[in-house]
Amino acid sequence: MKIFNRARQRPSASWRQTTDRAFTLIGNGRFEDAGALLVRAADLEPWLSDSWFNLALLHKFRRDWEQARAAGLRAVALLDRSTGAPDWWNLGIAATALQDWALARRSWQAYGLRLAPGEGPVSLDFGTTPVRLSPEGESEVVWGRRLDPARVEVLSIPLPSSGRRWGEVVLHDGSPHGERVADGVPYPVFDEIELWAPSPVPTFVVLLQAGTEQDRDALERLVSEAGYAAEDWTSSVRLLCRDCSESRMPADDGHSEHHDPHDDGQLGHLSHRSAGALWLPERECGLAAPADLVGLLLDRWVAGNRAGRAYRDLEEVC
Repeated sequence: MKIFNRARQRPSASWRQTTDRAFTLIGNGRFEDAGALLVRAADLEPWLSDSWFNLALLHKFRRDWEQARAAGLRAVALLDRSTGAPDWWNLGIAATALQDWALARRSWQAYGLRLAPGEGPVSLDFGTTPVRLSPEGESEVVWGRRLDPARVEVLSIPLPSSGRRWGEVVLHDGSPHGERVADGVPYPVFDEIELWAPSPVPTFVVLLQAGTEQDRDALERLVSEAGYAAEDWTSSVRLLCRDCSESRMPADDGHSEHHDPHDDGQLGHLSHRSAGALWLPERECGLAAPADLVGLLLDRWVAGNRAGRAYRDLEEVC
């Protein structure tokens, strides 16, 4: 078989050495230098799908989606298998980033996923999944609803350090880093690539006086019924080192392990929702609701049990 008038064969030693050097540079964050080497590798072996897959991967790292799509299309054109190639998955991510829904659908189907006929955004019932926000900074693992193979809608209330909000949709990578086990079921943790759709709903932090767990639950239920979210950060936040976060970790109380802010020197857990823990009435709570509604919701919550409920220090943080 000939491609570009050249017989298919194993890549040359020069191609392998050039590609290896490029990925060493990528690991050091030197994307520009790596790009020059990968272009050279593609010139050496233009018939090889890996040449274009590697370039598409680099452009994904750089968030250059137009170039990622162009290189990805060349990669899939040279594939020698019909389904399951990672080239299609990366092309699907690039197409989703660009909202090129026709190409996204084609990519997921070529990878091997079954899609209902239609146009526009892909909609699949992938259930809930943990996603790592801001993986290159002060990262945080939250739970979200997986809309399709590359997008997650954030259902937790992220800490303000992540710069993310409840209800935002983030583009995520396909290779998991770590697992969370909830109710005996392992869930892969996907890394965020970038913000895909922002949320207009701000995040507030407030200090609650909740006499019992039922008082805390009443606020979360009240805000949820209004169409927004409240989360007891005193219970749901756990601090993990990076190695722990990227390993297989249990999620306390089902899906209550929402956050894993990282610090390589920070070890241990913070949680007060685990079985047998002493209830502390003062709770730090995150609230995701419009500014003109959040105070009204808190006042309504206090009115339900004035003897056991109060709040103070309400502040918008993201």
